[in-house]
Amino acid sequence: MDLNGTAAIVSGGASGLGEATSRVLAAAGAVVIVADLNEEGGKRVADDIGGVFARTDVTDEASVQAAVDTAVATGVPLRSAISCAGIGWAARTVGRDGSPHDLGAYTRVININLIGTFNVMRIAAAAMAKTEAADEDGLHGVVINTSSVAGIEGQTGQIAYSASKGGIIGMTLPAARDLSAVGVRVNTICPGIIDTPIYGFSPNAEEFKAKLVAPVVFPKRMGRPAEFGHLVRVLIENDYMNAEVVRFDGGIRFQPK
Repeated sequence: MDLNGTAAIVSGGASGLGEATSRVLAAAGAVVIVADLNEEGGKRVADDIGGVFARTDVTDEASVQAAVDTAVATGVPLRSAISCAGIGWAARTVGRDGSPHDLGAYTRVININLIGTFNVMRIAAAAMAKTEAADEDGLHGVVINTSSVAGIEGQTGQIAYSASKGGIIGMTLPAARDLSAVGVRVNTICPGIIDTPIYGFSPNAEEFKAKLVAPVVFPKRMGRPAEFGHLVRVLIENDYMNAEVVRFDGGIRFQPK
């Protein structure tokens, strides 16, 4: 599918993987709706790429609907929705002090990462279905969801995060089957260790990054956000890619810790 002259909505588009994806899609000619709670970052990215910022809480139905309506109002067909919004959390199921994992924290991670992704997918796909078909195959649009290799081989303390990301993997095939009826393709990307601002939080950040890189097979470095954005573009543009879960990790396989 040609991105030029279409609209795309990117949740979590104000930073990290979402920002990189927004920039890649805009460079391909798409009008990008930067959907994020971060107004300052979201407006900055939107202004840079000639897109539109929409303050969006992915867990809220009305908020996501408003962002999708903003995409529809651009005057070009909404053809792609990419979910990059998400949070991390680290806690053991039973802590070292014997206390159980906080249920509220677990619920929050599931709500944002998994239910938020589903919320964006379902509302955006419904809008795509109302457009004219983009080609002779009857394609109306493409959904790209972001999981993680932690959804496949989660580590100690990742019970909430891994459950949320594994849920995204689990809904890829049934979503693709459901949405084939309205001409929408669905694929999921599972990133490994990507060099986003989340890893630059401490004075010894570079030392910490070096430890993370150690299990990567090749190339021996963290992934770059722009490379993730490029993969999103490839999955959108290749019309035969559907119902796939794609590892994007340099060959890393997570150990228990």
